[in-house]
Amino acid sequence: MAAFLLRRLGATVVLLIVISFVTFTLFHFGPADPAAAACGQECTPERVAEARVALGMDQPFFTQYATYMTGLFHGRTIGAPGAESLCQWPCFGMSFQTNEDVTAVLGRALPYTLSVAVGAIVLWTVAGVTLGTLAALRRNKLTDKLIVGAASIGVSLPIPVTGLLLLLIFVSTFDVLPFTTNAITSPFGPAGFDGWFLNYLLPWVALAVLFSAQYIRVTRSSMLETLGEDFMRTARAKGLSRTAMIVRHGARAGLTPVVTMLGLDIGLLLGGAVLTEQIFSVPGVGFTAVRAAQAGDLPLTMAITLLAAFFIIVANVVVDAVYAVIDPRVRAA
Repeated sequence: MAAFLLRRLGATVVLLIVISFVTFTLFHFGPADPAAAACGQECTPERVAEARVALGMDQPFFTQYATYMTGLFHGRTIGAPGAESLCQWPCFGMSFQTNEDVTAVLGRALPYTLSVAVGAIVLWTVAGVTLGTLAALRRNKLTDKLIVGAASIGVSLPIPVTGLLLLLIFVSTFDVLPFTTNAITSPFGPAGFDGWFLNYLLPWVALAVLFSAQYIRVTRSSMLETLGEDFMRTARAKGLSRTAMIVRHGARAGLTPVVTMLGLDIGLLLGGAVLTEQIFSVPGVGFTAVRAAQAGDLPLTMAITLLAAFFIIVANVVVDAVYAVIDPRVRAA
C-alpha cells in the first residue's frame, strides 16, 4: 500500500505540472492581452510595451513558463527593470486588479471557502449516508418511498433556486437568520462558534439539499447490493445482530462509492463553491475566481485554477488510501 501511495503521489506531481503547462499555454495564447489588462483601460501603446517588459512577456514562451514555475518553489523578482521587487514563494505573481500579491489574495479568500466547505460536507454526508442506509433497510416500505421521493426533489433543485428561497424565507420574510457577513471567518474568532454557525448555516443547507440527495441515492443503491452479498448472509447465519452485521460488515463495504464521491466533492468544494459564494456574497475562492475572470486578472485566475486542481488531485489520493482502511478486499487485492 505504501508503494502504491508513493506511485500515486509521483503521478500527482506530474499531473499538476501538466495542468500548469496547459493552463499557462491557454492564457499565453488566448485572445486577452495580459499586458493591456495590467496596464488598464486608458493606456498608451508605449505603456503597454512597458507592461509587457515588466511582466516578462518579452521573453520566449518556455522561458516565461520556467520562470513562473520556478517562482512557485523559491520565489522570483517581478516588476519593470529598475523597479523590481521580490515575490516570496509560492509566487503566483501580482493581481492586475489590486496590484497585490496573489498569494495574499488567496490567503484571505481560503478561510471563507473552508468555513463553507466544512459545515456543508458534514451536513450532507451525515444526512445522505444515514437516510440512504435507512431507505435500504426499509426497502419498498413507506419510509423508503418518502426518502427516495425527497431525494428526487432535492437533486432536481439547483443551488441558485435553493439559496434564493432560503434567503427569502429565513432572512427577508421571517428574519430569523442573519445574512452572511464577511467579518466572520472562523469559529474561534470574536463571534464565537454560535456566530460562525449562524453566519454559514444557510450556505451549508443550500449545498446539503443538493448533495445529500445524491448521497442518499448512491448509499441506498450500494447498501442494497451489499446486503445481498454472500458474506452478509454468512454473518447473519453466524448469529450476528442486525446492527452489528450492518455496522461491522455492510457499511464498510457499502460505503466505498460514497467515499469516492466524497473525495471528489471535497476537492471541488475547496476549489471554490462558485454559485453558493456568489448567492450568499461569501468572498471565498469561488467568489474571487468569478471577479478575476470578469476583470481579466490572469495571474489570479491561473493561481485559482492550480489551487483547485491541487485539491482535487490530493482528494483522489486520500480516497485511495481510505479504501484500504474501510474495505479489507482492497488490501487483499
